[in-house]
Amino acid sequence: MNSSLVRSILTTLGVAAIVIGGVFTGQGAGLIPGSFMTGDPTWLVIGLILVAVGVVLLVLGLRRPRR
Repeated sequence: MNSSLVRSILTTLGVAAIVIGGVFTGQGAGLIPGSFMTGDPTWLVIGLILVAVGVVLLVLGLRRPRR
């Protein structure tokens, strides 16, 4: 596989995980109403974990390749 393709995939997955994790966190914290997840601390924890995974993927995708 091409290194730039892998980096693009990692970056895309990282951004998606951060966005989805942010929504889960907002719903778990009760900031985004209208769902069965609203106010449920389980979704707050799941969202925070997903955001952390997304940050790791994003960092891996944006790192400069070794020479």
